[in-house]
Amino acid sequence: MVDGDGPGTERDIVIADSNSSESGEGHRNGASRPNIVGVSLRRCSHIYHYLTRLDLKRGTRVLVESEAGTCLATVETEPQAPTPTADLSQLHPIIRVADESDLRSEEENCELERIALRTCLKKISERGLDMKLVGVEYTFDGRKAVFNFLSETRVDFRDLVRELAAGLRVRIEMRQIGARDESKLSAGIASCGRELCCSSWLRNFEAITLKMAREQNLALNPSRLAGMCGRLKCCLRFEYATYLELKRGLPPMGKMVESVKGNGTVVGLDVLKQMVMIQPTDNSAVIAATLDDLLEKRP
Repeated sequence: MVDGDGPGTERDIVIADSNSSESGEGHRNGASRPNIVGVSLRRCSHIYHYLTRLDLKRGTRVLVESEAGTCLATVETEPQAPTPTADLSQLHPIIRVADESDLRSEEENCELERIALRTCLKKISERGLDMKLVGVEYTFDGRKAVFNFLSETRVDFRDLVRELAAGLRVRIEMRQIGARDESKLSAGIASCGRELCCSSWLRNFEAITLKMAREQNLALNPSRLAGMCGRLKCCLRFEYATYLELKRGLPPMGKMVESVKGNGTVVGLDVLKQMVMIQPTDNSAVIAATLDDLLEKRP
């Protein structure tokens, strides 16, 4: 299986027992409606919504049913009452709060993942496959292992899958991910000195373009604009909307303006300080003017 989006690509609709008292069919026609709680299946991954009548706090570990089967999840948003018109028919219930045995199973799976990682790395090296193994994830029941890898070419890993299945005695899934997904899974320190946004709090990737850098008057230096993944930094989007809003009140570059300090052509903008650099008509020194100094302001 090839999955270019990596973590956070599961569908919002999850599988659960239709006979459950908290399913969409079980709370119609006058029955009290359960609350909606948001959970994540992995750290900094997409938030999925489930139904519950439990008093859950943020950070509580719970068992839920997903397309991959039963799995551990973490409460991200505490239970909230749904609106009267909300359609709960597609949401399914939290199974229960995780107990000590569930957490032990998770620890055992982590150990199995480390073993599987070393095993796969060795076999990739022996076969000389052009692929970079990023990580391994075991399902909660321990019956399936998902190997996340990065490769710029098509890789024939059929023999590798057969060897892994025979050696590890589990179902094997090979999932190809992108460069941004690799950074999210691997984590690390960004050029700002803080943990990568994608691995610490950013749940979903959004499109980043060079236009965002231009609007913020950043030098178009690839080495400065690229993150650890080699793609444009996600933080270019964070202040983009603010710059667009602030620029609306500034005259465009090249426009002739009148100000109390002199008339001339706009040759520069300081968006954050809301100042305009004006080249006077007599070619004297550039004037720095605020919006209040302009005689004609943009609406």
